[in-house]
Amino acid sequence: MNKKDGMNYAPQGKPKPVVGDGEFSFAAVSLDHGHIYGMCNGLTEAGATLKWVYDPDPKKVEAFLQVFPQAKVAASEEMVMNDREIRLIAGAAVPSERCALGLRAMDHGKDYFTDKTPFTTLEQLEQARQKTAETGLKYMVYFSERLHVESSVLAGQLIQAGEIGKVVQITGFGPHRLNAPNRPDWFFKKENYGGIICDIGSHQIEQFLYFGSCKDAKVLHSKVGNYGNPLFPELEDYGDATLVGDNGVTNFFRVDWFTPDGLPTWGDGRTFIIGTKGHIELRKYVDIARENSGNQLYLANDQGIEHYSLDGKVGFPFFGELILDCLNRTEVAMTQEHAFKAAELCLIAQKNAVRIVPSN
Repeated sequence: MNKKDGMNYAPQGKPKPVVGDGEFSFAAVSLDHGHIYGMCNGLTEAGATLKWVYDPDPKKVEAFLQVFPQAKVAASEEMVMNDREIRLIAGAAVPSERCALGLRAMDHGKDYFTDKTPFTTLEQLEQARQKTAETGLKYMVYFSERLHVESSVLAGQLIQAGEIGKVVQITGFGPHRLNAPNRPDWFFKKENYGGIICDIGSHQIEQFLYFGSCKDAKVLHSKVGNYGNPLFPELEDYGDATLVGDNGVTNFFRVDWFTPDGLPTWGDGRTFIIGTKGHIELRKYVDIARENSGNQLYLANDQGIEHYSLDGKVGFPFFGELILDCLNRTEVAMTQEHAFKAAELCLIAQKNAVRIVPSN
């Protein structure tokens, strides 16, 4: 786990298998983003068997095998797709190529689990919607800032238990460290990464829908800009948006690439959730100037105040639930409607964003 490098940040949890060895086999295909490591950590800790790895770049495969030596190297993507034992394809392709990989996986009868953002265009989203309707297969998304953060997991449980009453408003902050010299070329091309709201903003919109129990929402306003990176003119290093859910819950979020080098983690990600009877604050990755460990949750309600330090105490139930959903054809981990709605809203917010041109 590299806490200073968000692209290669891969949380590790305690093994909690929901299936036995060989009962649920999956493959890792397309290793363009380091989130594939977190995705595979979560699945293997939940008991899934990582059978194959494939990427056209042998260096990426070699690095992957250093972490997951149990995987066999496939000679081609087709070899993986044609293996009837493989139930799910996990992929972290270049964002603009994620949909195409998912369509190929579903054409071969596999469920699909992709890194966020799942799409870079609304046309890709429509293709995926049609394919899931035709096949009944899953197009699931690794929204890691909720699914792979223990404080976020507990926040969801507290909200469902009624600890803060009815949710009224959610504010999210998703700063990231740019680390430009270590980024691949595609990262700086908008056609490939989709824009900052489409990319890291997708985490924020998914959390809003989940914590706010929203089935749908409207994007009221969004804006993006390049404030500090003139060498990369297609990079948006700042973005924000305001939304309102179909149940009246409101949302504001901000994302950026301005994490300073002095911060011990790749970003001081935070979420504030206001309810009618209390509020929750999440300090996900660091409690700045207090302690370097993240997963800090602060709760205030009618009963009093609580501080929870949650590293290693909550776990990551999504991955086991996803495996069982694939086996049982259920939707406990995440509904397909929810995954696609989060994607749709981030694409709309990105498409309609006002572009700010800061003065010199």
